[in-house]
Amino acid sequence: MAQQMGNQPLIVLSEDSQRTSGEDAQSMNITAGKAVSEAVRTTLGPKGMDKMLVDSTGEVVVTNDGVTILKEMDIEHPAANMIVEVAETQETEVGDGTTSAVVVSGELLSEAEDLLEQDIHATTLAQGYRQAAEQAREFLEEKAVDISPDDTEELEKLAATSMTGKGAENAKDVLSSLVVRAVQSVADEDSVDTDNIKVEKVTGGAIENSELIEGVIVDKERVNENMPFGVEDAKIALVDDGLEIKETEIDTEVNVTDPDQLQQFLDQEEEQLKEMVDSLADAGANVVFVDGGIDDMAQHYLAQEGILAVRRVKSDDFTRLSRATGATPVSNVNDIEADDLGEAGSVAQKDIGGDERIFVEDVEEAKSVTLILRGGTEHVVDEVERAIDDSLGVVRVTLEDGKVLPGGGAPETELAMELRQFADSVGGREQLAVEAFADALEVIPRTLAENAGHDPIDSLVDLRSQHDAGNSAAGLDAYTGEVIDMDAEGVVEPLRVKTQAIESATEAATMILRIDDVIAAGDLAGGQVGGDDGGDEGPPAGGPGGMGGGMGGGMGGMM
Repeated sequence: MAQQMGNQPLIVLSEDSQRTSGEDAQSMNITAGKAVSEAVRTTLGPKGMDKMLVDSTGEVVVTNDGVTILKEMDIEHPAANMIVEVAETQETEVGDGTTSAVVVSGELLSEAEDLLEQDIHATTLAQGYRQAAEQAREFLEEKAVDISPDDTEELEKLAATSMTGKGAENAKDVLSSLVVRAVQSVADEDSVDTDNIKVEKVTGGAIENSELIEGVIVDKERVNENMPFGVEDAKIALVDDGLEIKETEIDTEVNVTDPDQLQQFLDQEEEQLKEMVDSLADAGANVVFVDGGIDDMAQHYLAQEGILAVRRVKSDDFTRLSRATGATPVSNVNDIEADDLGEAGSVAQKDIGGDERIFVEDVEEAKSVTLILRGGTEHVVDEVERAIDDSLGVVRVTLEDGKVLPGGGAPETELAMELRQFADSVGGREQLAVEAFADALEVIPRTLAENAGHDPIDSLVDLRSQHDAGNSAAGLDAYTGEVIDMDAEGVVEPLRVKTQAIESATEAATMILRIDDVIAAGDLAGGQVGGDDGGDEGPPAGGPGGMGGGMGGGMGGMM
């Protein structure tokens, strides 16, 4: 980048910098965004396929989850990363719909490319897209159906729809029931915090062996062999401190001139520890979870009293125990009273998958629960966990919003029809952008048909004719290829999954379209992208490590 000043060129950018301007920059960014979208497109829907991702250390991830694929791919192209952010936003906000959001943003860019070639200005396109997105949200909210938080059957259908096409699909009936029970357990008046649902993965057994514990599993063992293995009708104390004699803050020296003095000193420490244990016993506690350590002598006294004790419990486990059992953590064990204790039907040390853990279960009104996920191999359990995370998010937002839509591409087809009618009322060139937006939304039913092996054109024509006839819940059955009523079939999705996907996809696409200049510090043209950072064995640009080609050449190889 140089400006002529007299006869002397004035250098503004450093020699290492790279600049791509105008149509080249737009084309490069659009290509990058489309490539990200293509990478996850084949995973969409009930018949979507999985990706195997191998990182530079040889770690393998097999997944169908859009956001996981994009995070693991180690994408470095800046415009491509904007599309990855769409998936991450979708994951954070609603948990599901990450692939849909990315596919829509890629298609919006693809449609925009054709209009840019017809000399329609990028800002005009962006305005048209925004108008269409705003209108789309209003249409969706009108079409949404109310659902009650107590309607367990409908919620289970939502959870099952979210799992369809993922590793957990074979056991979706069992798992969707567990997910709904878990979310309903931890739901407060107006919100649901899924952090109160702890997911424990156990390799071994089948997915169907997964279970829900109405309470908490603490990954610890009792501190002393003489303590009971289990306690029925447990009265639980949470001590936010240690059962040990504290070290003094400052260095102190004690001169002992007589052996009796030493004995007295030790007796006094012992007495203090006994007082701590007596305080617990007097309050009625028979189980105690401690944040710090437990002195050997205190362990002896606890075992004598028949109290099951666990030490060095993590702070998040403390929070869960408190929510589940109703116990109030105390910082000074000598101040503990009966009111501070929590209750559980059973606290016991059990073996699960070869590990000994403490189970706190049979809790009435447990506000913190634990899902134990089983699976034949580690990769299977990991993928089941990702499916469960999505499903928990779906049930959570449904409980919070209370609104759902049919699935199977029905809302997108209905929206496309409505937006084409809306486009007639939009003046100027923005009208073309609104029509392009409508076309872009149809990528969802089209991709569902493609991935299921059906003819996308025929499927789209069938869908459109059904929607024209007023059947707004008509969607594609991926298994048969027929257009059926999704509400009757029980294929439903939360309203927020759709609105969030469309909003974030539109924002990312319009931001990328408005860029007409890419100025990169340093040489990104041939730099390696993905894998590791420049060792001999790293994949070349565009190789399996991710997206090569950098800034200069647009996008190289893709997986």
